[in-house]
Amino acid sequence: MDFLKTLSTSEMFAQAVSFLLLLFLLRIFVWDRVLGLLDQRREKISSELEKIEGAKRDISRIKEDYESKLESIDEQASAKIKEAVEEGRRLSVQIRKQAHEEAQDIITDAREQVKHEVSQVQDKIKDKIVDIALGAAKSVIQERLTEDGDRKIVEDFIKEMEEA
Repeated sequence: MDFLKTLSTSEMFAQAVSFLLLLFLLRIFVWDRVLGLLDQRREKISSELEKIEGAKRDISRIKEDYESKLESIDEQASAKIKEAVEEGRRLSVQIRKQAHEEAQDIITDAREQVKHEVSQVQDKIKDKIVDIALGAAKSVIQERLTEDGDRKIVEDFIKEMEEA
């Protein structure tokens, strides 16, 4: 309180008047500008927040779109895989059927070829037997008919049959 005793009332009045005058001048010249700057700053921050909210909504919408597209792609991929598996099975059955048919054709052709070759061999054997029989009959007729000669003719015939 000693401090207040040293000040005079006129000094205090002068300081109060100076302070009020300073406040009045600040209010006239500075206060509106400061409030205007603060209002501009507030509006700028508000518009930026609105932009951020709009961007968040856009990102959210885009995210939902991408998720739905991913689900759609997954479903399409699953469908394509199923189709490929079914196509593979169908081709497998078709290839097996075709291979079986070709195998049957080969077996049939082989059997026919074997029958044809057997028939040819039988014909050759018949021809050979006829030749041998004619040769035996010729030698019987040409040689004298004796028991030793007949034996020799039959033995020769048997040897020729074994060779054939």
